[in-house]
Amino acid sequence: MDRDTRPKGPTLGYNSPVTGKQKVCCSSHASICYWLIVSLAAWAGLAIIGEYWHPLHASSAVTCLLAMAVGCFANALKNRTYHCMLTGPLFLIAAILLLSSNLTHVKPNLIWTGVLVGTGIAFWLEWRYARRLSANTTADAGADCS
Repeated sequence: MDRDTRPKGPTLGYNSPVTGKQKVCCSSHASICYWLIVSLAAWAGLAIIGEYWHPLHASSAVTCLLAMAVGCFANALKNRTYHCMLTGPLFLIAAILLLSSNLTHVKPNLIWTGVLVGTGIAFWLEWRYARRLSANTTADAGADCS
């Protein structure tokens, strides 16, 4: 007996062959682990560069933000996580602003406030998207992002 309850044939769900486009999805255990591995690898690479260029030393906030941005961009490309599409550019912009804060005269407290608020908003939007997506499961049976 076939226990596969997924709809057969063309659907309009996640990664649908009909639309040919991937829809955004929500965080999962696998996507969080992927983000962590990529971010740690990026941090290690940036820390090695930091041995020669001090602003990117291992404990630098800029290094951590750049590593998180790399993890978010990779996660957004591979897993299409909704919040990573928003936080990747946010972390990159914050890292650039922190790196050039002497030139731009932007206070680091303002940058960190923007990072915290922006990250919170990104996760909140993802949560709303997941609720809306789970409410439409009958219309879009192929999307399992909650």
